[in-house]
Amino acid sequence: MSSFEKPLAGRVALVTGAGGPMGQAIAMRLAADGANLALMDISGNRLAAVREAIAERHPDTALHAVRTDARQCDEVREAFAGFKDALGAPDILVNVVGGIRGGTLVEPIIGMSEERFDATFELNLKPLFWMVNAVAPEMTQNGRGAIVNVSSVTYAGDGDQPEYAAAKAAVASLTRSLAAELAPAVRVNAVVPGLIRTSVMDNAPREMIEAYTARTLLKRLGRPEDIAGAVSFLVGPDADYLTGVLLPVSGGIVAIL
Repeated sequence: MSSFEKPLAGRVALVTGAGGPMGQAIAMRLAADGANLALMDISGNRLAAVREAIAERHPDTALHAVRTDARQCDEVREAFAGFKDALGAPDILVNVVGGIRGGTLVEPIIGMSEERFDATFELNLKPLFWMVNAVAPEMTQNGRGAIVNVSSVTYAGDGDQPEYAAAKAAVASLTRSLAAELAPAVRVNAVVPGLIRTSVMDNAPREMIEAYTARTLLKRLGRPEDIAGAVSFLVGPDADYLTGVLLPVSGGIVAIL
């Protein structure tokens, strides 16, 4: 495959949450695009599995993986130092870490525990905060960088997952603020996924999934690979004039909300 067919050849992409379905799909796609990979996940077992899968499919990809709790500043700094030594400073950052912590998938704000509320905000925002602080100074100094955050279509408001919606709204807002702060050297965008078919959906009420699917224009749930394709575009050369963008990948649901 020529360098033209591998638009990220010579780049170093750091992917957080790389052990989850979305993170793994993104890492696999960026490897196919020619990037070398710095991978982080809180689970050592999941990280080992994704590393093995990528090495099998893309044996020429230089890869360094570190088990990291991205909510912890010291762990992020230590991991980043290791990535620099092994691969060079990353010039692509994809912040995938996020989700809902504790209790059921659907829970109203009235009666929600403080622990769940705080944990959801911490999981969705702290990793982004620490990762940008670790990576952006090098990107700015080197005059090039691309950051992609993962928000959610719920950021506009969601009665079923109100604390998650609020956290993802903060991710969307912070994405645009960072685009202004880090320009012109670093582009900062976000993908805004709809409901994605992963193992998490096994615990979701069937009625909720059916109702959501019916509201999409494409009449299906998203796949992790759909998100990976959008990330590939946003960090690649075809998006060189895009920054501060919130890109919906939702099967068209945002068009009819």
